[in-house]
Amino acid sequence: MSEVITAIGWALLAFSLIGALYTFASGWAVGWFFSRQPAAEASLPPVTILKPLHGDEPGLRACLEGFCTQDYPSPIQIIFGVRDPFDPAIQVVRALAADFPRLDIEMVIDDRVYGANLKISNLVNMERLAKHPVIVVADSDVSVSPDYLRRLAAALSPSEVGYVSCAFVGVPTGTLWSKLSAMAINYHFLPSVAFGLGIRLAKPCFGPTMAFRRDVLDQAGGFIRFVDHLADDYEIGQAIRDLGYGFAIPPMTIGHGCPERSGRSLITHELRWARTIRLIDPASYAGSIVCHPAISVLAAVLLLHGSVASLVALGVVCLSRIYVMVMVDRALNAKLGLWWMAPIRDLLSVAIYLSAYVGKTVMWRGRRFRIGTAGKLIPHDRNPALARRAPVLTVESVHHAVDRHVVSQEPSFPA
Repeated sequence: MSEVITAIGWALLAFSLIGALYTFASGWAVGWFFSRQPAAEASLPPVTILKPLHGDEPGLRACLEGFCTQDYPSPIQIIFGVRDPFDPAIQVVRALAADFPRLDIEMVIDDRVYGANLKISNLVNMERLAKHPVIVVADSDVSVSPDYLRRLAAALSPSEVGYVSCAFVGVPTGTLWSKLSAMAINYHFLPSVAFGLGIRLAKPCFGPTMAFRRDVLDQAGGFIRFVDHLADDYEIGQAIRDLGYGFAIPPMTIGHGCPERSGRSLITHELRWARTIRLIDPASYAGSIVCHPAISVLAAVLLLHGSVASLVALGVVCLSRIYVMVMVDRALNAKLGLWWMAPIRDLLSVAIYLSAYVGKTVMWRGRRFRIGTAGKLIPHDRNPALARRAPVLTVESVHHAVDRHVVSQEPSFPA
């Protein structure tokens, strides 16, 4: 029996060293990602920005203002959309429009729902007012630099590019939990994205920012095609690539708000991400265990009774984590200042990874859903009244309803 335990210990040690090697490689990939040359500004067409909103989130005004101060030479239309006429985000938009009277800003208030994904239903309601040939979808908690639109449009200009998306970094709101959330994005997610792009295996499409030409989006079926998908960004990217188009991820990042105020909210959020990825792409998710060498090396130290080899492996794993944090901080010219929390963050990531294999339900905006075939959302509330599904609508009937329905829309703000 002792021989079996020792063999398992050595296997775990070897696996942890593979994970450390991956971590060193992903740290190097971060430097490569930001060293790439941005696309030349061959074409900067007019752009419509769709901003689905839901409540007055922390830092909402500052995030939205960044889209109103873009250094972009062509016309920009910004459409904000909410479902509830009493949503406090409406007042934020009104104040913003008053401060930027020359901008083409519109507010859509429409409570129609076409599927389980309320964000996509919001986009369907907003899309019909879009004026321009390029559509940019940006989450409400995204913060951007003044050259954001220039870089997106430049990357989208080649005809073979079907969509452009952006890697993002976590922006904590000040709580310990929000900083832990940002650490996961900055020190786990971002390096893995850079590594996947570097070896040309990753084909990401990230929800915080997606940009497409309107005709390409129409060819992919429009937003209405994705009203029942939780991972709508993944599905949209896949649908566009299935048409034969490529994609672009510029050498830039945008900020993504991390508003978590409690451990429960952090775990619920990250577990939803992890469980969704596991169910829509199980092979890739299983392979991502290599991103978490901490648990295997600790188990190796235990099973090998703290042997010299196991302690050396532990040191190599720790060094690899320090290296990737240094590379990310250097690339972003910023750091969270919580290096001492890195072991806790790594172990929490392992716990989230393993927990994703237990169950098929997620919590999203206060409701429970089961993730079905192809990543579709199925209401799974314990309250039968909440779980009742809306009638299934065809694409044709939905477009007919959009044409006939009178949207409760704020008057266009003066240009």
